[in-house]
Amino acid sequence: MKLDLLAFAAHPDDVEISCSGTIIKHIQMGYKVGIIDLTQGELGTRGTFKTRKEESIKASKILGIHQRENLKMEDGFFESSEINKRKIISAIRRYQPKIVLTNSVKDRHPDHAKASSLVSEACFLSGLPKISTELNGEIQFSWRPEAVYNYIQDYYIEPNFIVDVSNQMDLKLKAIKAYKTQFYDPKSTEPETPISGEDFLEFIKARARNFGRLIKTEYAEGFTVEVPLKIQDIVKTI
Repeated sequence: MKLDLLAFAAHPDDVEISCSGTIIKHIQMGYKVGIIDLTQGELGTRGTFKTRKEESIKASKILGIHQRENLKMEDGFFESSEINKRKIISAIRRYQPKIVLTNSVKDRHPDHAKASSLVSEACFLSGLPKISTELNGEIQFSWRPEAVYNYIQDYYIEPNFIVDVSNQMDLKLKAIKAYKTQFYDPKSTEPETPISGEDFLEFIKARARNFGRLIKTEYAEGFTVEVPLKIQDIVKTI
């Protein structure tokens, strides 16, 4: 299946927290969208890799995405190795996305910046025909996405562009809450984490309100870019 938009994440729930409003919006606009999680989030303080998988399935149904898979890299210890790059290259060539979204370039969790760099490099390498990959015994053709955008996570980073997600915010929060083991649950007996408190969901809404205020909407999501955006008509961008 060819996708218009492919979002990569170091862990299941990274996408839901940071850019699921944008994903929902583009699905509603008729685009085909998928998510690839690099790890199973097995080092997470709360829950297990099995519960994370179950929760990601529920979240995916809420989002309405067309495809989701997990590359099962080692949580916390994945590196920018040839084998990991080839996994991502193969996925890019399989789905042939026009746009790739990936983790923040700098963040509280070190896996996020590592994933950002790894995915960005793999996107470039995927366009080199002399790098050979196969899928189900068939040689894949080279493919390089037109652009790689980084969603903004825990640390505030000045966005290069902002997407209005006011009409998608309720569904975004519902998708986040699908990860019941990770976020606020008054009945949970598991240890507290930086994202398990009731205040974290308020932080998510406050961040979205902040980005929204910058573009005069209620809620929005911010992104950074590797290279300047190409614009043909500055009038139609408003």
